[in-house]
Amino acid sequence: MSFRTIIPFGPQHPVFPEPIQLKLAVEDEKVVEAIPGLGYVHRGLEKGAELNDYVKNIYLAERVCGICSFIHSWTYCSCIETLLQVEVPPRAEFLRLVFSELSRVHSHLLWLGLYADAFGFESLFMQCWRVRERSLDMQEAGGGGRVILSTCTIGGMRKDLDEDMRRAFIKEVAEIRRDFQQIMTPFFEDYSIKKRTVGIGVLTKEDAQSLGAVGPVLRASGVAGDTRLLGYGPYREVDFEPVVEAGGDCHSRGKVRVREVLRALDLITQALERLPEGEIKTNFRGKLNGEVFQRMEQPRGEMLYYVKAGSNRSLDRFRIRTPTFANIPPLLKMLPGCDLADVPVIVLSIDPCISCAER
Repeated sequence: MSFRTIIPFGPQHPVFPEPIQLKLAVEDEKVVEAIPGLGYVHRGLEKGAELNDYVKNIYLAERVCGICSFIHSWTYCSCIETLLQVEVPPRAEFLRLVFSELSRVHSHLLWLGLYADAFGFESLFMQCWRVRERSLDMQEAGGGGRVILSTCTIGGMRKDLDEDMRRAFIKEVAEIRRDFQQIMTPFFEDYSIKKRTVGIGVLTKEDAQSLGAVGPVLRASGVAGDTRLLGYGPYREVDFEPVVEAGGDCHSRGKVRVREVLRALDLITQALERLPEGEIKTNFRGKLNGEVFQRMEQPRGEMLYYVKAGSNRSLDRFRIRTPTFANIPPLLKMLPGCDLADVPVIVLSIDPCISCAER
């Protein structure tokens, strides 16, 4: 006879960057049900944005998530630009792509390091973060900050790249690629990693679509879903195809992120080589009026911004749906049937960011 036990997983655990709790119903060593407990870090950012001047909200949007801060500011600025009918200079759009993909590189490298640490691969963890430091150095050189840049603004960018820095960036991207290719093989071929990930936490293509999975979680289940395919910003002017794997397990989700690092480096190089001449900012004026949706691809997946404005300088409504929020239902589908020892790896495989999810 099997006895059911409820085991609290979290809110404090090494695989959680911020607190969340999963109540795991376990029979022997098998998980049969997972019930999430949310609400530990609700920060009231959406309400705060409705009380601020809409220009000041750029800095608030950046702080929804530190790791993805630049794409948050780009998405918010794009909403305001649509409402004000501001045309962003082409050079600024290409610079936005560069720093957006740099955010993807350092986010995935951070996650790959934590992923390696979950298996006890401490050396691989340090090597991933060593390579990540080079991408942070690029962000600091081009924007002034290592994580939160505050360079994206309504109408364009605050800071430009001169020709010497553009050439230096192209060279540095090639060196990051070389360093990363030297350490990426274990994520594909190491026996211990494959033993802990292949066939673990499987999410089928049908379940990924019906449960609304986004980002690498969706693409690892064989669905080529990527918001960048919509062609926002300059993505329509560069060569881009989403990274897709068919396994739907933890191993496939890891492989997608490894390959996306290389894909992001390709996009950065293309943008830098095709960087147009001209201004980096368009001056704007006028009052906000109307409502707008904007979708962009974060490192963790599709993000949705909704902004509604009246005739003053504050917003009537500010709403965000982040990718972690969308990936929690698929996570609850992955867990039943797994061994209790596999729970940390499965949870980590969606790259959870709870502060993003709760805002």
